[in-house]
Amino acid sequence: MADHHAQTPVGAGLPMLPSLRWDEPPEGPVLVLLDQTRLPVEEAELVCTDVPALVAAIRTLAVRGAPLLGIAGAYGVALAAARGFDVEDAAEQLARARPTAVNLGYGVRRARDAHRAACARGSGPAVAAAAALDEARKLHAEDAEASTRMAGFGLALLDELLPGGGHRILTHCNTGALVSGGEGTAFAVALSAHRAGRLRRLWVDETRPLLQGARLTAYEAARNGMAYTLLTDNAAGSLLAAGEVDAVLIGADRIAADGSVANKVGSYPLAVLAKYHHVPFVVVAPTTTIDLATRDGASIEVEQRPGHEVTELMAPQVVVAGVEAGGGMPVAPLGTQAYNPAFDITPPELVTAIVTERGALSPVTGDGIAELTVRSRRGSD
Repeated sequence: MADHHAQTPVGAGLPMLPSLRWDEPPEGPVLVLLDQTRLPVEEAELVCTDVPALVAAIRTLAVRGAPLLGIAGAYGVALAAARGFDVEDAAEQLARARPTAVNLGYGVRRARDAHRAACARGSGPAVAAAAALDEARKLHAEDAEASTRMAGFGLALLDELLPGGGHRILTHCNTGALVSGGEGTAFAVALSAHRAGRLRRLWVDETRPLLQGARLTAYEAARNGMAYTLLTDNAAGSLLAAGEVDAVLIGADRIAADGSVANKVGSYPLAVLAKYHHVPFVVVAPTTTIDLATRDGASIEVEQRPGHEVTELMAPQVVVAGVEAGGGMPVAPLGTQAYNPAFDITPPELVTAIVTERGALSPVTGDGIAELTVRSRRGSD
């Protein structure tokens, strides 16, 4: 079950509600999400009291972004345990909610394994539930730390690639605090450049089909007082050709063993354009996004979204000026078929560097990806 509450006005001078938080009101524990489908018009919290509600929130993109999906998945397992639901079934439901982002399954498994281990030790339901919640909170804190480290490594890489500062960065989709336990991935690098006085302009792709750039990245950039400009996705080519972009920074939902990167659809064309125009194309993602079990880009399952997200002005759940879009706002003839993949795949040869909390990898190779993963598991730099 899910419910909305705590609607607040949106403004640059106001603190943003947390993307996700655990709460324990008298009636029982809940997972509270900042409903991203309602941004930027209003900040409304979505209260999930069970796993089906959280699964629905994940599928409708009320909560989204690879690192945050992992955190949400872990808390979802803890929610099931705390409320006495079947934890194994809950874990299975959550892991299947979206197929491309590897972090979701990772977070689910961590909390589920903590619950299993507690049960194996003979712990009662309350202690096992607490173990799952502790693991979710640990993952949440780890992601916040990873975000800070990625921002530092990413800015150092930019300064190395682009000496002199004044960076003009093009970004795609949304990779800020709305996708992370901290300040994000690619956006966190741009934010670090801004705070250091080295961001000249943040170019924000609107990002079809759900306008995550226009609705979310522009929203975060405005909140942080950054110099930014919104552009249509298909204007990026002329912008690069005009020499107005110094670097392209994106996030990732899954990085295969060979270094292939799955990210929001439109990322691959940007990589091709960046290569042609000799502009660095940098992926910023935590090592939890690396999936050594996925051999290459062709092995990554790409999520297909509903066609109405393209044939209607907005997805039905997105609020525009206080009115739900869709169902009366078509942009294509009735019956039009739509091809609507959520992601595309960028091969490693088009990626200048991958920045993680363990440092930057360049060139991007399978051996380098494997080494990064080993370093992450050992917890060493």
